[in-house]
Amino acid sequence: MSVACRGRGGEHYEGTWTMTDKHKETVETDFEPIAVATQQIMERVAPNRTPAPVDAGHSDTTAIIQVIERAAMNPSVDIDKMERLLQMQERIHNRAAHAAYVTAFAEMQTELPSIVERGEGHSSTYAKWEDINEAIKPVLSKHGFGLSFRSACVDTGIQITAVLAHCDGHSEETSYTFPADTSGSKNAIQAVGSSMSYGKRYTASAILNLVSHGEDDDGSAAANGGPISDEQFAKLNAEAERVGADKAKFCNYLKITALSDLPASRFDAAMTELRIFGEKRGVKADD
Repeated sequence: MSVACRGRGGEHYEGTWTMTDKHKETVETDFEPIAVATQQIMERVAPNRTPAPVDAGHSDTTAIIQVIERAAMNPSVDIDKMERLLQMQERIHNRAAHAAYVTAFAEMQTELPSIVERGEGHSSTYAKWEDINEAIKPVLSKHGFGLSFRSACVDTGIQITAVLAHCDGHSEETSYTFPADTSGSKNAIQAVGSSMSYGKRYTASAILNLVSHGEDDDGSAAANGGPISDEQFAKLNAEAERVGADKAKFCNYLKITALSDLPASRFDAAMTELRIFGEKRGVKADD
């Protein structure tokens, strides 16, 4: 048969080629892994899909997978073109994974609890890492998230990186650098361990936007100036409805039984939380 192809430098070649058994074996060896991989992708992404021509009704992901499937089964397709198709498929997958991450994070936000501060510092209290971890793990798992950490020694101390990964493939991270905690009578190893625990608390709180409160804060509305006014309640209630927040979950997040019980000193913070929740869901702020 007649064959026409183009080289990497743009050169054009033509000629006559007869496929022998050896050539067939080479084609099958080179392209079978691609075909198998493509089939696995197809089964995972669209297990019940029947082959059909690509049209405007299909999603971007399905369309590109169909193109890759056809190209992988065609031994005359240029390898460079195949690589570009696979890169395009990867970009589409990453875009979909990011969208899934943002949606799941917004839904999870109102379910993350306020952490009780049971740790005692020199002049303040703080939320212990074991309390934070115990409180957030069920919520993370429910919404398809996993939280992990990386650590590295740098010139200025110990760098802790929190990595929040979603089951669809997208992940985000935040890093802080902490000096070795040499307070008290800690040895060098204990100093590093203390700083790592300190780093996990701060990076996890940052990437998840966690809040904490003292053990006696639940009954401190009077000390904070009493509950919100009727006008503040009306604003808070209206904002919760505008952004589509689940009020029961939001109250649980704020550690109150009803919106009307919110201490007046926490009104501005609660309104900010609802605004952020709305932005993450794509709800535009009122003019």
